Amino acid sequence: MFGACLLVGGGLLLLTLIFDDLFGGLLGAIHLGFDLGGVSPTPMLLGFVAMFGIGGLLGVHGFGLGAGAATLVGVVAGLLGAGVVFGAFKALRQAESTDAFSLEDMVGSTGRVSVGIPANHFGSVLISFAGASHNMTATADAEIPAGRVVRVVAVAGTNLVVAPASTVSTEGARSDA
Repeated sequence: MFGACLLVGGGLLLLTLIFDDLFGGLLGAIHLGFDLGGVSPTPMLLGFVAMFGIGGLLGVHGFGLGAGAATLVGVVAGLLGAGVVFGAFKALRQAESTDAFSLEDMVGSTGRVSVGIPANHFGSVLISFAGASHNMTATADAEIPAGRVVRVVAVAGTNLVVAPASTVSTEGARSDA
């Protein structure tokens, strides 16, 4: 029984960590509609089950305890495991950016061309904005080679319109900082 708890709980917890977006939907049925401190109870439940299995196996094989005492060791280990999972998922959740922004917010920002932009065609620009790096599709009136520093001058749909930073007027431009 303890081995099955270890395999099932540990395996599902590992899959939750690795494939959170894909696998999270399958485990969404377990979610009870509430969070504990911003953390879904699903990973904590899986952490408890996995550590219950480890604690029970340790009690039986490591300490030579009977089934009742090994179950108690498993419960204590399970509670510790759920606490560790709670702390880890809480830290991961706090590290996520909650600041949403629109492309228009990027106007005036500077970036570097990562894929050369032919005149009136598309390339890519790497911009550090809102605490993260973004590789955005961009267009320009003139050809801009890769590696050139550019300034965002407008937005066209879902693409940025850029110009070489040295030829753009800085009047009215904002800093990213």
